[in-house]
This record gives sequence, structure tokens and C-alpha cells, in this order.
Amino acid sequence: MDLDLIQQAVPALLKGLKVTAILTFLSVLIGFNLGLGLAIMRLSSNRLVSGFAKGYSTVFRGTPLLVQIFLFYYGLGQLVFVKENAALWWVVSDGARCAVLALALNTAAYTSEILRGGLMSVPVGLVEAAQACGMSRALRFRRIELPLAIRQALPAYGNELVLTLKGTSLASTITVLEVTGYAKRLMSQTFAVFEMFAIAGAFYLATNLLLITLVRLLERHLNRHQTR
Repeated sequence: MDLDLIQQAVPALLKGLKVTAILTFLSVLIGFNLGLGLAIMRLSSNRLVSGFAKGYSTVFRGTPLLVQIFLFYYGLGQLVFVKENAALWWVVSDGARCAVLALALNTAAYTSEILRGGLMSVPVGLVEAAQACGMSRALRFRRIELPLAIRQALPAYGNELVLTLKGTSLASTITVLEVTGYAKRLMSQTFAVFEMFAIAGAFYLATNLLLITLVRLLERHLNRHQTR
């Protein structure tokens, strides 16, 4: 591989990596909280509430992320009420904000299913013991159910984090200059298709390995009592 190409590509891709990190962080931050809410709704005894959460999950997990990004970026901007609403127009008028919106809503659907499985795995005996101790429902959820659910769901959620990070590459289709966006620009300037995308792939691989390592360290920390 030409050293000059590497020297040209690395600084630009580092700029793109910063954007990729921001997109991932914001999407995960919003998506986790929304997913947690949806997971609680799925376990609700109210059929309307649980049905809404189930329908949301089905729609976003059953359609491609790229289609969702296109719908938000190209589709919502065509609606009159979106154009007339300053807040909505602020979101859909920018590619990066649309990408965060689509990624967050998409990962929320998967996160809700992961957390729902974790909440369902909490032993009933622990919940009954907390009730017998006089804990309120909110306190029981915060101190017992949620920590145990996250511990159970963490391995699967780590995979979702990796998928979300890789999903940010689709933001390049709506003019966002993240890692893939810069790789496309450099490719058009140098015509070095293989070299540019090989370097971009190495950036994604290194970032994902770091993310996986952090998740495993967190998992080991949460399960440290089991190894003693």
C-alpha cells in the first residue's frame, strides 16, 4: 500500500472517526433510555400499552435501517406540518441529526427486546422478597430488577452497540462525513478504492475491538462476585 495514500487518508479518516463516535454515543444514549421505556411497556398488563411497544419493535426491527434513514431525511422534509414546525424542521434539515434520530429509534427497538429478556430473567423470589421488605415498586425496580436485568442483558447489548457503531456508516448516504463518508471522498479523489476502504475498515475494526473490550470489562466488573 502506498505510504503517501496512508498519510493522506489517516488524518481525514480520524476526523470522520470523531463524527462516528458522536453519532454512536448520541444514538446509544437516546436509544437505551427509549428502549428501557419500551421494555417496561412490553411487560405492562395494559394490552394497549404493551401492544404499542410490540408494534414499535416490530416495525423498526422488520425494516432496513437504510430505508429508515432515507424516510427521515428525504421523506419527513416533504410533509407540510414538519416544514412549519421549527423544532421538527431543525431535526430533519440536517443529515447528522437525521442519522442520530434514525439510529436511536432503530437501536431502541432492539434494546427494548434485550432488556425485556433481562427483566423477565429476574428471579421471582427476589422480587417477592423485596415486596416483603416493604420496598415500593419504583425502589424495587431501581435497586433489584434493573441491575440484575442489565447484568443478564449486557452480552447481547454489547453486540447491539457494535451493530449501532457499524450502522453509522449508512449516514454517509445522506451527506454525513463520518469514516465511510471521508473514505468515499478520498476514493473519488485518488481512485484508490481498495486502499481507502481497507484503511476505513481497519478504523472500524479497531474501534469495535475497543468497544468490545470495554463491554467485557464492565461485564467482568458486574460479575466479579461470581469469580471469588
